[in-house]
Amino acid sequence: MANSPSGDSVLDRLVRILDAFDAGTPSLTVSALARRANVPRASAYRLVEELLRHGLLAREGGEVRLGLRLWELANRASSTLDLKRVAMPFMEDVNQVVRQNTQLAVLHDDEVLVLERLSRPGSVVNQASVAGRMPVHLTSMGLALLAFSPAPVLEGYLERHGDRMRSSHPDLRRELAHIRQTGYASLEGFIDTDTTGVAVPVLDRRGHALAVLAVVVPRGSDLLRPAVMALRTAARGISRGLGEMPPG
Repeated sequence: MANSPSGDSVLDRLVRILDAFDAGTPSLTVSALARRANVPRASAYRLVEELLRHGLLAREGGEVRLGLRLWELANRASSTLDLKRVAMPFMEDVNQVVRQNTQLAVLHDDEVLVLERLSRPGSVVNQASVAGRMPVHLTSMGLALLAFSPAPVLEGYLERHGDRMRSSHPDLRRELAHIRQTGYASLEGFIDTDTTGVAVPVLDRRGHALAVLAVVVPRGSDLLRPAVMALRTAARGISRGLGEMPPG
């Protein structure tokens, strides 16, 4: 697409507009959207009209929000569809056993991307939300994904974010080695002081993480051990359902 006078392309601007929405700001005025996306206001109004016409944005009073067509397009991604379809029955089992919110996530663009979550009435605070992103270094999901990533993925991540990781995990490599040995990651009180996150990777036939299955339990409760057992069983079932046979 043609570049603007500032040098960025129309596609760059469209992506920044769509990326300006998050869980805390699901709808915005066009003026606010222009500021967040760093797009001139006149251009923002023109691009928003195009996105509205194609259903990628929708009007909500005097504001706009992401449109349902984005959800429709995203759900055509076959790899994600297969993973969610296979994982759902196992997630429901974990949800019934542990009686806490259960989520499925992957490592994407150096963050934890939550693909699915099953809620549970009376569960502890859980910051994960579907299509939401979470920092790798503050979540058991992120550590489990990182520990079971191929070596080039792990080393590349550490090269880009090693200082941030080491500030929270000063003995990071030993911690990741322990996660690989035990087969699960747990973090106490990193995001919410009263909770413990526990996560088990869904492995492929090479022993690398395809995804991660996780729950958040009350800190210091006796749910940690049964949660790990339930997650391990579910993760193995998901691997088999995807046609993967992880080692061991």
